[in-house]
Amino acid sequence: MPIRIRQHVNPLARKFQEPIPIPDWQAVYANYDRPIHLDIGCARGRFLLAMAEQNPEVNYLGIEIREQLVDSANQERDRQRLNNLHYLFGNMNSSAEVLLKSLPANSLKTISVQFPDPWFKKKHNKRRVVQPDLVAILVDYLADDGEVFLQSDIKEVAGEMRDRFAADSRLVRQHEAEWLSTNPFPVATERELYVLKQDLPVYRVLFENSTA
Repeated sequence: MPIRIRQHVNPLARKFQEPIPIPDWQAVYANYDRPIHLDIGCARGRFLLAMAEQNPEVNYLGIEIREQLVDSANQERDRQRLNNLHYLFGNMNSSAEVLLKSLPANSLKTISVQFPDPWFKKKHNKRRVVQPDLVAILVDYLADDGEVFLQSDIKEVAGEMRDRFAADSRLVRQHEAEWLSTNPFPVATERELYVLKQDLPVYRVLFENSTA
């Protein structure tokens, strides 16, 4: 039976301010010191599931604010017997520092934020996941030569994410054009497939940590 969930939840609600419990990473991953790809707002987790199947040498971590989706995603991971994939329930904006500090040093190699909730009303813009404080923390823990990939089908949202990451001088955009024309990953999210099927544009940006 399909999971019935709310399409959007308010990340500023009190119940989402609780810190994400930190697991024992050595128990979570078979090889806990491998490079980590962090996907923020992973939804049903199918992008990470496919990536983990294709790239066993990388550990994948998904953060999602809708708990039912996380439970379902971890159940599917267990069915697939993937020991390089884990999903956590929580709000990244209230837990980033503690969570990232717990990871093995210099292991955060890739960060992706794909098709986040747009929160169109101006008064709700503060609910968007990519906030300046979060950007600073993410880049603090991004490994040398690590990458940040952003995409959305909403140009305003993509532009805001791009500008907030671009404001950090440690990051360098990896393409001359305003938007990256293709997805650098071999797997597309469900939302990306839907948008492309409608022949609509996707706005993508790729940054690299230049502090190495």
